[in-house]
Amino acid sequence: MRNWKAIEQIKIMNITKSTIGDVCDFAGGSQPPKSVFSSENKEGYIRFIQTRDYKSDNFLTYIPIRTARRFCDLEDIMIGRYGPPIFQISRGISGAYNVALMKAVPKKNILNDYLFYLLKQESIFRYVDGLSLRTGGQTGVDLDSLKKYPILLPDIPYQQSIVDVLKTLDSKIEINNRINTDLERIAKILYDYWFVQFDFPDNKGNPYKTSGGQMVWNKELKKEIPEGWNHGELKEIANITMGQSPPGESYNNENNGMIFFQGCTDFGNRFPTVRQFTTRPARLAKTGDILLSVRAPVGTLNIAKDNCCIGRGLAALNSKDNCIAYLFGVMKNLKQIFDRRNVDGTTFGAITRDDLCSLVIVKPDKEILKKYHEVVNPSFDMQNKLEVETQKLTELRDWLLPMLMNGQVKVT
Repeated sequence: MRNWKAIEQIKIMNITKSTIGDVCDFAGGSQPPKSVFSSENKEGYIRFIQTRDYKSDNFLTYIPIRTARRFCDLEDIMIGRYGPPIFQISRGISGAYNVALMKAVPKKNILNDYLFYLLKQESIFRYVDGLSLRTGGQTGVDLDSLKKYPILLPDIPYQQSIVDVLKTLDSKIEINNRINTDLERIAKILYDYWFVQFDFPDNKGNPYKTSGGQMVWNKELKKEIPEGWNHGELKEIANITMGQSPPGESYNNENNGMIFFQGCTDFGNRFPTVRQFTTRPARLAKTGDILLSVRAPVGTLNIAKDNCCIGRGLAALNSKDNCIAYLFGVMKNLKQIFDRRNVDGTTFGAITRDDLCSLVIVKPDKEILKKYHEVVNPSFDMQNKLEVETQKLTELRDWLLPMLMNGQVKVT
């Protein structure tokens, strides 16, 4: 825990010593019986928020309003009470929240936005995480100790100045994420239009199938495909490298050796988050390769931003036709097959190299593939560039955050 001696050395006007308990209260959630849960938003129901909902909308849950006890709105600061991972700070969803979440309620001496950034500091996470390991079973936030954590509290105007700086960075990050989400959606529409519905532009620029383009039955695919197209296996269009974990004693988080990704737990929006390195890399992925999770959940995708070592939970793929955007679309389409299996309750525990290589795909005409690459690849490259910028902005924000909070950097 930080000591006051170091804090005393910081000389900034209008800042007082305080604790987290002095600036906010915490309100735990409630848990209605699962028998009232619904996957549909019906009249008289409200969204029931769980920790996982801040990462995905795949498991929307609703409960009768009469059974709800604790509520939050878009701006409320929500904290994961249990782990792993413990003490995840989130906001942006309205509804009723469960017992695995608690709400940080600011007092009169602190702005809600300032409290949000204050609690997101890595030093506070490490403190809470360290204390949680002392308890047996499921880790949980030690609220009594958290409330005693010492902080520096500037006056309200200065809090607003700090918030303005951090929100400017977050706004740009949000814009980038929105653009990439839109580009991803457009890429999926184009892929489906060309290679699922077969309405790619014909020689006259008209949609092929809709305009009466010749279709032939393919018994392997069990459907009609454009004349001149064929079926094939994934290994015919992709170079595939299955991961292999290096010796455990070679792992480190001190930038020693090569970047190492164990599985999709490292995955981000588009690029993985670097957490580990290895001095004895085994199987490698190259910059620009598609990274695929081959252990549950099978089918999750990211892209290698740098050369890296991949563990047993991952495979790396690159295009034999030099059309990475098309291959990414193929893998996105195949992911839907894995997802359907998950919904049916027959989740893939893992997929082997032989299984992966032999996945049946549509093989389009090479001229069509070339045109698709010309249309989609610029957008694909733009997504990568925006994600790199977003990561740099995130690093800048995370670097500034503790220094602004501790007074090492002053807003003028």
